[in-house]
Amino acid sequence: MQTYDYDLLVVGAGSGGVRAARMAASHEGVRVGIIEDRYWGGTCVNVGCVPKKLYAYGAHFAEDLHDAAGYGWKIGDVSFHWPTLRDNRAAEIKRLNGIYNNLLTNSGVERIEGRGRLTGPNQVTVGDHTYTAERILIATGGWPFIPEFEGAEHCLTSNEVFDLETFPKRFLVYGGGYIAVEFASIFAGLGAESHLVYRGDLFLRGFDQEVREFVHEQLDQKGMKLHFNDTIERITPKGESYQVTLSSGHTLEVDAVLCATGRRPNTQNLGLEEVGVEYDAEGNIRVDATFCTNIPSIYALGDVTGGPQLTPVALEEAMVLTHNLFSGETLKVMDYDNIATAVFCQPNIATVGLSEEEARARYDNIRVYVSRFRPMRNTLANNPEKSLMKLIVDEASDQVIGAHMVGPDAGEIIQGLAIAVKAKLTKADFDATVGIHPTAAEEFVTLRSLTRR
Repeated sequence: MQTYDYDLLVVGAGSGGVRAARMAASHEGVRVGIIEDRYWGGTCVNVGCVPKKLYAYGAHFAEDLHDAAGYGWKIGDVSFHWPTLRDNRAAEIKRLNGIYNNLLTNSGVERIEGRGRLTGPNQVTVGDHTYTAERILIATGGWPFIPEFEGAEHCLTSNEVFDLETFPKRFLVYGGGYIAVEFASIFAGLGAESHLVYRGDLFLRGFDQEVREFVHEQLDQKGMKLHFNDTIERITPKGESYQVTLSSGHTLEVDAVLCATGRRPNTQNLGLEEVGVEYDAEGNIRVDATFCTNIPSIYALGDVTGGPQLTPVALEEAMVLTHNLFSGETLKVMDYDNIATAVFCQPNIATVGLSEEEARARYDNIRVYVSRFRPMRNTLANNPEKSLMKLIVDEASDQVIGAHMVGPDAGEIIQGLAIAVKAKLTKADFDATVGIHPTAAEEFVTLRSLTRR
């Protein structure tokens, strides 16, 4: 029998890679190594979910301080100090990096620093050293994509935006996905004049249309400057700022431009071509239901495969993969139905299940229940922000097939509802649940009036 350095060698120490390495190493006698050349903990911990959520918290304090006056709090002059938020965030990420390193070390996983390159179906080369493995897992995640236009080199990506030396008082985001909307909202909350430029009619393509329109209303009301059906033609440096020329002919002068126009698989210089691993036109590695590529010894999971770009998805994929490879038990298959997600703009968005448009395409008859209201917290503060809650029900089975919310703590609320939707509970089950009063969340179990069919 051929012997290898490792039973499993993971390339990429993001959420999925770290989870796979740790879970594999928990099986007796399984030798595991993991290779990383940049971020221990991956995008989510370093330049994604975690720092973005910290910045979203920071951005919301301005609104909280304003609202406090309606509750009798007399607050003097306040100001925002960018270096404090930036540096405290950096310190927290450094702490988390240490935790990830300790988790791997304590799990018995060998950490290897450097860029891994596949040089055979069972080997990966890092620098001058080649490691062999019975199985190789590619979990290198995604990387920000910047389209080609004149002056594109002046754009920031989500990799750099957290560490700006000075706060941009005029901030432009190019893109219309959830990352674009989140950062435009964050910098607006921190006090910047915030612009969002998007080529389509409305941002957040793929989300429920009513949710998209409602968020548009709320962000517009908050003063965010939205430029739809437009693109950037060029960016021209102008002293310490930039002049951005749009395809509509309008020009904007801003201090920073963030390009949030999507992410591509991080597979450059990975050696896929030489080994013969198949990938599609976008660079997504092709895998089967067991996460195996066309090379039997090479596996891939997470963002690099083109599936839902969500940390919990990569984590669950890692759990399924390691179970199948090392447990000796019945094979599992990843279930991608009813995965909940959130967008941390202001107000927050969270959703699980089908949008109304998807439900109408899939089911013969549906019922839709919608509530729009101003949360109690906003009344004394005279804050005009409203919330939206929406349930979509299959007429034939009475099953709740979609739940959507826009409003404070939407992600926290929908996480609980995701269990109900995943469990295929019915509208009657929702109606039979006694609400917690007074809360916004109780609205989901008191939606009695049918909005439309």
